[in-house]
Amino acid sequence: MEPRTYIDPLAAARRPDDPPVDVYLTGMVFLDIIFTGLDSAPVRGTESWARGMGMSPGGVANMATALARLGLRTNLAAAFGDDMYGDYCREALELGEGIDLSLSRTIPGWHSPVTVSMAYEGERTMVSHGHEAPPPDEPPRCPPPPSRAAIASLARGRSEPWVAQAASHGALIFADTGWDDSGQWDLDALPDLAHCHAFLPNAGEAMRYTRTETPQDAAHALAERVPLAVVTMGSEGAYAVDGSTGETASVPAISVSALDPTGAGDVFVAGFITGTLAGWPLSDRLAFAGLTAALSVQEFGGSQSAPGWAEVSSWWTRVSALPPSDQSPDALARYGFLRRLIPCTTRPWPLRRAVPTIGFRPARTG
Repeated sequence: MEPRTYIDPLAAARRPDDPPVDVYLTGMVFLDIIFTGLDSAPVRGTESWARGMGMSPGGVANMATALARLGLRTNLAAAFGDDMYGDYCREALELGEGIDLSLSRTIPGWHSPVTVSMAYEGERTMVSHGHEAPPPDEPPRCPPPPSRAAIASLARGRSEPWVAQAASHGALIFADTGWDDSGQWDLDALPDLAHCHAFLPNAGEAMRYTRTETPQDAAHALAERVPLAVVTMGSEGAYAVDGSTGETASVPAISVSALDPTGAGDVFVAGFITGTLAGWPLSDRLAFAGLTAALSVQEFGGSQSAPGWAEVSSWWTRVSALPPSDQSPDALARYGFLRRLIPCTTRPWPLRRAVPTIGFRPARTG
């Protein structure tokens, strides 16, 4: 295995009395099976062949992997099945990515949830199967570990006690949300929003929650409810408002050839958290989040596609080396802050590292 380029983005901010964990998160881990290279969406009654395939831990593992690859000390509390899929996901996260799974548990007789994702024309279709993990025999005795930040997924009418607990101990809560199937789109129905430092919905969600006509107006409305509002706009980039200072930032999306968008939203959040904990200006945080998301869609798989510093460095080296006639002065200026963060590298870009199967058995001899 090729040595990983390691950069600690928080090195300048670390102190002896800091919490041992940078980011805490919890959720369900899936085994993702990804098919790419489909010419079109599957058609009923026909068989489709994909030109590419990959397997990787998915679900909350996408976010955890993205954080770990950017150098953040990540603690994931999740349930794992005691089947081969569960063993693979646990080993990939713990041994392969260095993610702390000390608060996770393996459940005898519970099979791992599985998602099949089909990517075509820059879009994806997913089919999932799984069951909720059975509750532990006893309520957890341990609160969330002391951490700089924690990630919550907000859902209508649901409150997770650990969110308030983590916030009360100084963790910055970063939250996203999903589609409101009720159609009510009521921010007051998201009780844990009151504990959040940052809320990062997509444009469709943000405009529905705020009854506004543009993502920018939605971000300003959300900034009245949370200290920091970030609205992602897909191919149009992202817009952020710091409610405490009134500062705004907007960055366009980087134009790339998308192979698979799975996990891009998780990678965006991980990049933004990295910049926030490192104390970067708001515009740099937003630009870095957009860059990492753009790099991720050029590989297939959710967690497998999450870029590390080697990928960021390779992209910056490539862009900086373009002939003057092909360089974008705006892009060089916008991402110039990377110069002080990353070493130059000659590693090929983009890098394909998703694997087509869980593993191969040793070849038989004799």
